[in-house]
Amino acid sequence: MGLLAWEVIGVIDTEGDCAEWTFPAEPGAVRTARAAVRGQLQGWHLDCLADLAALLVSELVTNSLRHATGPIGVRLVREAGREGALLVEVSDPLPDPPRERVAQAEDENGRGLQLVAGSSLRWGTRPGGTGKTVWFELALPG
Repeated sequence: MGLLAWEVIGVIDTEGDCAEWTFPAEPGAVRTARAAVRGQLQGWHLDCLADLAALLVSELVTNSLRHATGPIGVRLVREAGREGALLVEVSDPLPDPPRERVAQAEDENGRGLQLVAGSSLRWGTRPGGTGKTVWFELALPG
Protein backbone atom coordinates (compact mmCIF):
# COMPACT_ATOMS: atom_id res chain seq x y z
CA MET A 1 0.00 0.00 0.00
CA GLY A 2 1.55 3.32 -1.04
CA LEU A 3 1.50 6.38 1.16
CA LEU A 4 -0.54 9.30 -0.09
CA ALA A 5 1.56 12.46 -0.22
CA TRP A 6 -1.00 14.58 1.61
CA GLU A 7 -1.04 12.20 4.57
CA VAL A 8 2.68 12.54 5.35
CA ILE A 9 4.25 15.86 6.28
CA GLY A 10 7.72 14.55 5.58
CA VAL A 11 9.65 11.40 4.92
CA ILE A 12 12.89 12.15 6.69
CA ASP A 13 14.73 8.96 5.83
CA THR A 14 13.99 5.39 4.80
CA GLU A 15 17.49 4.21 3.85
CA GLY A 16 19.87 2.01 5.81
CA ASP A 17 18.97 0.91 9.32
CA CYS A 18 16.75 3.91 10.14
CA ALA A 19 13.40 5.10 8.79
CA GLU A 20 11.66 8.26 9.92
CA TRP A 21 8.42 10.04 9.03
CA THR A 22 6.37 12.99 10.26
CA PHE A 23 2.58 12.86 10.11
CA PRO A 24 -0.04 15.57 10.64
CA ALA A 25 -2.11 15.38 13.82
CA GLU A 26 -5.15 14.18 11.88
CA PRO A 27 -7.13 10.92 12.13
CA GLY A 28 -5.65 9.55 8.88
CA ALA A 29 -2.21 9.60 10.52
CA VAL A 30 -2.91 6.34 12.34
CA ARG A 31 -3.62 4.42 9.14
CA THR A 32 -0.74 6.03 7.27
CA ALA A 33 1.78 5.45 10.09
CA ARG A 34 0.70 1.82 10.33
CA ALA A 35 1.18 1.38 6.55
CA ALA A 36 4.60 3.11 6.64
CA VAL A 37 5.84 0.89 9.47
CA ARG A 38 4.50 -2.28 7.90
CA GLY A 39 5.99 -1.39 4.50
CA GLN A 40 9.41 -0.51 5.93
CA LEU A 41 9.62 -3.70 7.97
CA GLN A 42 8.66 -5.77 4.94
CA GLY A 43 11.39 -3.96 3.01
CA TRP A 44 13.85 -4.93 5.74
CA HIS A 45 12.59 -8.54 5.53
CA LEU A 46 11.19 -8.29 9.05
CA ASP A 47 7.67 -9.34 8.08
CA CYS A 48 7.43 -11.33 11.31
CA LEU A 49 7.50 -8.03 13.29
CA ALA A 50 5.37 -5.95 10.91
CA ASP A 51 1.92 -6.63 12.36
CA LEU A 52 2.95 -6.23 16.00
CA ALA A 53 5.00 -3.09 15.36
CA ALA A 54 2.16 -1.58 13.30
CA LEU A 55 -0.35 -2.35 16.07
CA LEU A 56 1.81 -0.76 18.77
CA VAL A 57 2.54 2.29 16.59
CA SER A 58 -1.23 2.62 16.05
CA GLU A 59 -1.78 2.73 19.80
CA LEU A 60 0.92 5.37 20.36
CA VAL A 61 -0.10 7.54 17.40
CA THR A 62 -3.71 7.36 18.61
CA ASN A 63 -2.57 8.55 22.06
CA SER A 64 -0.71 11.43 20.41
CA LEU A 65 -3.81 12.38 18.42
CA ARG A 66 -5.95 12.39 21.56
CA HIS A 67 -3.66 14.67 23.52
CA ALA A 68 -1.39 16.66 21.17
CA THR A 69 -2.10 19.13 18.39
CA GLY A 70 1.18 19.19 16.47
CA PRO A 71 2.93 16.84 14.10
CA ILE A 72 3.65 13.25 15.11
CA GLY A 73 7.01 11.65 14.38
CA VAL A 74 7.59 7.93 13.90
CA ARG A 75 11.08 6.49 13.76
CA LEU A 76 12.33 2.91 13.32
CA VAL A 77 15.90 1.89 14.06
CA ARG A 78 17.14 -1.59 13.24
CA GLU A 79 19.84 -2.26 15.84
CA ALA A 80 22.04 -5.14 14.76
CA GLY A 81 24.38 -6.99 17.03
CA ARG A 82 24.38 -9.96 19.32
CA GLU A 83 21.06 -9.03 20.87
CA GLY A 84 19.53 -7.09 17.99
CA ALA A 85 16.35 -5.13 18.50
CA LEU A 86 13.98 -2.95 16.57
CA LEU A 87 13.65 0.42 18.29
CA VAL A 88 10.37 2.20 17.54
CA GLU A 89 9.77 5.80 18.61
CA VAL A 90 6.65 7.97 18.43
CA SER A 91 7.13 11.66 19.19
CA ASP A 92 4.71 14.54 19.64
CA PRO A 93 4.91 18.14 20.88
CA LEU A 94 3.11 17.53 24.20
CA PRO A 95 5.72 17.42 27.00
CA ASP A 96 3.58 15.41 29.44
CA PRO A 97 4.51 11.71 29.54
CA PRO A 98 1.68 9.23 29.03
CA ARG A 99 0.22 7.61 32.12
CA GLU A 100 -0.25 3.88 32.18
CA ARG A 101 -3.55 3.01 33.79
CA VAL A 102 -5.55 -0.09 34.50
CA ALA A 103 -8.63 -0.20 32.30
CA GLN A 104 -11.79 -1.70 33.67
CA ALA A 105 -13.66 -4.37 31.68
CA GLU A 106 -16.30 -1.83 30.55
CA ASP A 107 -13.75 0.85 29.51
CA GLU A 108 -13.48 1.44 25.77
CA ASN A 109 -9.93 2.80 25.95
CA GLY A 110 -6.95 2.92 28.26
CA ARG A 111 -5.23 -0.31 27.23
CA GLY A 112 -2.70 1.04 24.72
CA LEU A 113 0.26 1.43 27.07
CA GLN A 114 -0.52 -1.92 28.69
CA LEU A 115 -0.39 -3.47 25.23
CA VAL A 116 2.95 -1.76 24.50
CA ALA A 117 4.40 -2.83 27.86
CA GLY A 118 3.23 -6.42 27.54
CA SER A 119 4.31 -6.89 23.92
CA SER A 120 7.75 -5.29 23.88
CA LEU A 121 11.15 -6.14 25.36
CA ARG A 122 11.08 -2.78 27.11
CA TRP A 123 9.54 0.63 26.65
CA GLY A 124 9.69 4.11 28.08
CA THR A 125 9.45 7.83 27.50
CA ARG A 126 11.94 10.64 27.28
CA PRO A 127 11.55 14.40 27.01
CA GLY A 128 12.45 16.09 23.75
CA GLY A 129 13.27 19.64 22.77
CA THR A 130 9.62 20.45 22.09
CA GLY A 131 7.72 17.49 23.49
CA LYS A 132 8.28 13.84 24.27
CA THR A 133 9.08 10.50 22.70
CA VAL A 134 7.50 7.22 23.67
CA TRP A 135 9.61 4.26 22.58
CA PHE A 136 9.59 0.49 22.63
CA GLU A 137 11.88 -2.32 21.51
CA LEU A 138 11.04 -5.58 19.79
CA ALA A 139 13.50 -8.48 19.49
CA LEU A 140 14.87 -9.09 16.02
CA PRO A 141 14.51 -12.65 14.77
CA GLY A 142 17.59 -14.80 14.67
